[in-house]
Amino acid sequence: MPLRLLFKQHGLTLASLLLAANAGLLVYLAAGTLKTWADINWMDVVGEGGTCLILCGWLIMLLRGRPAGRVTRLLSLGLSCIAFSMWMDTLDEFIRLPETAVWDNWLETAPMPLGMLLMTLGMYHLQQEQHAITAQMRKREQLFREHRLFDKLTPLSGARYLRQHLQQALAHAASEQQALSLIVIDLDDFSQINQRYGQTEGDVVLQVVAQLLLLNLRQQDILCRLAGDRFVAALPNTGERQAQTMAESLRQSILHLAHHTDRHGERLYLTATVASVMALDEDEEQLLKRLNHALAQAKTRQVRRA
Repeated sequence: MPLRLLFKQHGLTLASLLLAANAGLLVYLAAGTLKTWADINWMDVVGEGGTCLILCGWLIMLLRGRPAGRVTRLLSLGLSCIAFSMWMDTLDEFIRLPETAVWDNWLETAPMPLGMLLMTLGMYHLQQEQHAITAQMRKREQLFREHRLFDKLTPLSGARYLRQHLQQALAHAASEQQALSLIVIDLDDFSQINQRYGQTEGDVVLQVVAQLLLLNLRQQDILCRLAGDRFVAALPNTGERQAQTMAESLRQSILHLAHHTDRHGERLYLTATVASVMALDEDEEQLLKRLNHALAQAKTRQVRRA
């Protein structure tokens, strides 16, 4: 991520840390006196100051390497608190405070456990995120070994695999007397992204949306790229009402996606039309035809509301 875009997206976090560090320096200077060179413990300066610089470097790498979200926010706040604590420890090596001052201990020590707590929470949610991605990747690798019918861009399973999977899923649902539902997700006005930003940026958007949908589906669900900007999810053991709820959840996740273009860092606001159907006594072609009809109706209703 370019530095200009980094400060644009995470300027508040970086500015808050800088202001807190400057405020701590001013408080120490106002309350204490500078030590002489002979009184400075340079070993502590190198250890504590160096640790502070390393933590700030970690913070920059974290903000440049991860998208905005809960995990990034928790980890960045945790690193900021720990870096501030080490900064105050470093200042203590240069500035002598009155013996009556006790508040400096709070400034030096209190941010450390708070930062560790925030880092722990961030690592926990990061682990949950990685588990979800790993599960989806494992499922994807298994499908690739068995079928090799993946879309080359995303890569998700393609339309051919979807039809093969539906044959088996419909037969299984009938034999087990379980419900089977489909959700279709169609990005609105996607062609305008290709026209304005180029096909390369459009491909990136499709890849980002595919990962987002995978993270919002269950492990047993199958997501396929039907064609272009249209995705279909097969939901085993899922009734009509639950499928409608999941479809709306996927639509909302796309609506709140904060994606920025690679070239200019401009925010893209994406919307999608969704529809869902529950399988009846029909084959896969009839089911997909009914799903497409439900999507067309949803688009018509959307145009009327607009």
